[in-house]
Amino acid sequence: MSVREDLGNRMPGGDAGLIVAVLVVLYVAYVLAGVGLGYSLRGQLNTVAVLTFYIGAFAMLALALNLHWGYTGLFNIGIVGFMAIGIYVMALVSKPLYQSGGAAQVGGLGLPIVVGIVAGMVAAALLGLVVALPALRLRADYLAIVTIAMSEIVRFSFLSGEFQRFTLFGRRVGFGGGSGLILDFTDPLQAFFETFGLWNAYLGFVDAFGAIVPTNPKPVVDGLVYGLVLLLFVAAYYWLLKRTGESPFGRVLKAIREDEDVANSLGKDTNQFKIKSFMLGCALMGLAGILWFMTQGAVTPNTFRPRITFFVWIALIIGGAGSNTGSVLGGAVFAAVLYQGPRYFKNLVDAALPSFNAPSSFGPAVAPLLSNLNPAPLFYYTVDSIRQLQLVLMGLVLIWLMHNRPEGMLGHRKETAAGIPLTSPRTRTAATDGSTGGDEGGRPTDAEGGEGGERDE
Repeated sequence: MSVREDLGNRMPGGDAGLIVAVLVVLYVAYVLAGVGLGYSLRGQLNTVAVLTFYIGAFAMLALALNLHWGYTGLFNIGIVGFMAIGIYVMALVSKPLYQSGGAAQVGGLGLPIVVGIVAGMVAAALLGLVVALPALRLRADYLAIVTIAMSEIVRFSFLSGEFQRFTLFGRRVGFGGGSGLILDFTDPLQAFFETFGLWNAYLGFVDAFGAIVPTNPKPVVDGLVYGLVLLLFVAAYYWLLKRTGESPFGRVLKAIREDEDVANSLGKDTNQFKIKSFMLGCALMGLAGILWFMTQGAVTPNTFRPRITFFVWIALIIGGAGSNTGSVLGGAVFAAVLYQGPRYFKNLVDAALPSFNAPSSFGPAVAPLLSNLNPAPLFYYTVDSIRQLQLVLMGLVLIWLMHNRPEGMLGHRKETAAGIPLTSPRTRTAATDGSTGGDEGGRPTDAEGGEGGERDE
C-alpha cells in the first residue's frame, strides 16, 4: 500500500482526522492572512464565517457529484440547474402570501421553510427523473450535453416573462423573471431555533457574544452559526453517501461505473439503478442550492450560469472521484485556495505594497519584461487583475491536475468488498502473524478471499 493510499489510516482519527487537519491548516492560513492585513477581531470572525460557508457549500456539492460520477460514472454537468430548481421551488412554497403594495413583486404559498426545503429537493429529484428517463441511455459526453442543456433551459425558463407572475391555488406567485426574486421569508436560523423552542436562548447567546464584539454582534454570530450548520450538513451528506456506497445498492452502482454490460449480465436492471442514483444526487444538489442561496436576500436566474458547475467539478477532481473523504477535502481546498484565495492574496499584496501602480492593460505590463527583463509591471498587473484572471488560474490548475494527478489528492484507495472477513479464523490469525502470503499490512491477498474486490469509500 502506498503512502498516499494509507494516508487516512496514518492520521489520528482516520479520514475524519485527515479532514479536520486540512481544515485547521486552512483556517490558520486565513487567520494569519487576516493578521497581515490588520483585521480586527470582528474582521477575523467574518473571514472565518465566509470561508466556512464556501467550504460547506462546495463540499456538499462535490459529495453529491461524487454519487453521480465517482460512484455511478454518470457525467452530469448540469449541477447548477438542479440548484436553481431547489431554491426557486423552495421560495415559491415558503415566501409569504402576496400583498398589494408590498415590496415584493410576487408572493408565495406561505408554507413553513421546512416544507419549502422538502419541496425544493423533491422538485430537483423529479427534474432528475425527467432528464434521466431519456438521457441515461446515452453515455459519457452525450449525457453531459443533455445535462448542461437542461441547466440552461432551466435558467432561461426562470428568465422568461411567462413565469414572472402567475396564479397557483388562487395565489399570486411567480419566479420574478430577469429582475430576480426577493427571498423575504422568515430568517432560516430563526425558523430553525423557533422549531425547537430555542430562539430566546439563541438571542441570549448573541447578547453574551456582545462582550467579544460589542457593536451589532448578531450578523457575526449568524454568519458563524450558519457556517457550522453547513458543516453539519456536510457531515450528513458524508454519512449518507458512505452508507450508500457500502450497501448492496452502492456496490451495484460501482459495478455499473466499471462495466455496465457486466452488471447487466449478472441480472441487474442497470437503468433502474442509474435513475435512482441520479435522482438522489439531484435532490442533494437541490438541497445544497437551497442552503447556499436561502440567506442571500434575493436571487436572479443569471446567478446560475454553468461556471458554478465547473467549480464543483474542479473541487471533485482535486479531491479524487470515488472518495467521499476526497470530495470533502477537494471542496475545502477549492473554496479556500482557488475561490477565495486570490482575493485575499491581492489584499495582502496591497497591504505590503500600498504604493504600487499597476499598468492599465496587458501591453504596458508585458513590454518592460520583453525590453529590459523587468517583471514588476507584469506582476503588479496580474495582482491587480487577479479576480478577472481567476478562471484562467483555475483552468491552469485543472490542466496540471489532469496531467500530473488525475486520481486526486488521496490517490486510488482500495477497501475490501466484503462486509465480513471471508477467511477462516485460523487463516486470518496466520495472515496477521505474517506466516501466509499476505501483504505488508497483514491483509489477506486476493487468493485468500480477503480482497474479494475493490471498493471505493
